[in-house]
Amino acid sequence: MKDFFRFVFRYVAVYKWNVVVSVFFNILTTLFTVFSFAFIMPILNVLFSVETKEYTYMEVSAGNMNDALVNNFYYYITTYMAEHGASNALALLCAVFVVMTLLKVLTGYAAEWFMYPVSNGVERNMRNSLYEKILFLPIGFFTNERKGDIISRATSDVKELQSSVMSSIASVIKYPLNIMVSLAVMIYVSWQLTLFVFIVIPVFGLILGRVSKKLKAGSLEAQQLNGDILANIEETIGGLRIVKAFNAEKTMDTRFRRLTQRLYRVNNAVGRRISLAHPMSELIGISTVATILWFGGSLILNGKAFIDASMFIFYLLMFYNIINPVKELAKVGYTIQKGMAAMSRIDMILDAQNPIKDPQTPLPVPSSQRPSISFNNVTFSYDGSRNVLEDIDLSIKPGQTLAIVGQSGSGKSTMLDLIPRFYDIQDGEILIDGRDITQFRIKDLRSMMGNVNQEAILFNESVYNNILFGRPDATREEVIEAAKIANAHDFIMEMEQGYDTPIGDRGCRLSGGQRQRISIARAILKNPAILILDEATSALDTESERLVQDALERLMKNRTTVVVAHRLSTIVNADKICVLHDGHIAEIGTHAELIEKNGIYKKLVDMQQV
Repeated sequence: MKDFFRFVFRYVAVYKWNVVVSVFFNILTTLFTVFSFAFIMPILNVLFSVETKEYTYMEVSAGNMNDALVNNFYYYITTYMAEHGASNALALLCAVFVVMTLLKVLTGYAAEWFMYPVSNGVERNMRNSLYEKILFLPIGFFTNERKGDIISRATSDVKELQSSVMSSIASVIKYPLNIMVSLAVMIYVSWQLTLFVFIVIPVFGLILGRVSKKLKAGSLEAQQLNGDILANIEETIGGLRIVKAFNAEKTMDTRFRRLTQRLYRVNNAVGRRISLAHPMSELIGISTVATILWFGGSLILNGKAFIDASMFIFYLLMFYNIINPVKELAKVGYTIQKGMAAMSRIDMILDAQNPIKDPQTPLPVPSSQRPSISFNNVTFSYDGSRNVLEDIDLSIKPGQTLAIVGQSGSGKSTMLDLIPRFYDIQDGEILIDGRDITQFRIKDLRSMMGNVNQEAILFNESVYNNILFGRPDATREEVIEAAKIANAHDFIMEMEQGYDTPIGDRGCRLSGGQRQRISIARAILKNPAILILDEATSALDTESERLVQDALERLMKNRTTVVVAHRLSTIVNADKICVLHDGHIAEIGTHAELIEKNGIYKKLVDMQQV
């Protein structure tokens, strides 16, 4: 319950006035319900001549208010019956009963009406909080997480939490009021019979509590399996080409069926426990009604009753009025357990800490369009046990181009990721114009940089919006000019809607070269002081590479550039080439100097010329 109340204070408190108004209407609903039942007894007494007493009008005072109100009600009913007949009196009483029922259902609807913004608002706010946290968590957080499972937490887990916990909150607001008012009336009518109720309610909690103990564990496993299933689907769609190429359809299908079978079994177990609550509470409730009916009825038949027959019927109606609320409250424990299982998965993201933080007193970023970059004895490890980079010491002068080469796994892309602080280093420092990058606000630091990666990451938007992505205030003329510089304008104009053409999921409607040139146009429009290129031409054919390389050379002019290169022919003119080997700098110099050394770089060049 601690997690439940934490959830309420975190998300529901924002809508406290909706909750207050809903409580008010629930109180009215309860009062109209009780009054409706109370209204039935006089009707039965008068119409069926159970009550034969002659009534006269009684003055109402503080001392006799209850007796006077009951007496005067009977007085008006008997007078109306004498003047208009029993049938007309019955019609009038039935009409009043319908009006009271109408008021009851209207106030009940109003109570729910004010709770819908709470329920849907909590769902919206939780999704917004999750999405915002996903955006601002470091890239390292997602290296050990599956995308499908993250999506499951932001969709199905949030929906489960909204449907289970919010329904529980509504029950916690509505049903206790009903129970308390009904119990108060029952105590007033007969405190002796009410003792039975106080014995039964703890029995409900004791028996049903045993059933719900294992529910949270089962619900948590079901939510985790839902995440695994969604992740499996996402991976299958993303790798469908490989699945088909290796004839692995049967393998993937078997793996998926294994997951759904486990979820099937867990859901069966959880559902059966939930379903057990209703028959158990039904049996206990009916048994209690039967006991009260036997006990009270025996007293009335033997003339030893402390209430008359009509009040006993009213008492039974009041008791029956609390059976359903008690049953619903018994289910609240189940639904809260299910919701808290989903909440624990959501909190894994919401409570995650971002180790990459802004400084308390940030410095302004350098205004230079061609800043210098220095790595001073930099050491970095992803897991804290094995260093990916060690004792990296190099500098890039303003406007220079540094190319980083080496075998796969040597740490080339990792070096690029350290400059915009996608990860923080363990030792050493990285400087821009002589200032440690940790002294800048992260947003300001990254605003200086433009990235072009090996895989052009585009969004399911129009060409125009993808180029505009890094600089939303740019004009259409500036977007077109950036596309021209990137050698993209001509093929864009040949598309059916020009710059407004949707490019599909991750740019699937474009060729690799076209995607890369749009990515370059996006970087050109941002006009960054530092350009980071991660094997931007390695996946392209010869013609596309020529066009992209031409665009990159235009982009690199008058900028400090760091390039990871796979095709060494593209970095022959770099001002400095750094050769990485097993996380260390093995060689550094210009192309000519490294060829003359006849070392690792020379071997790499010779291998690509074969």
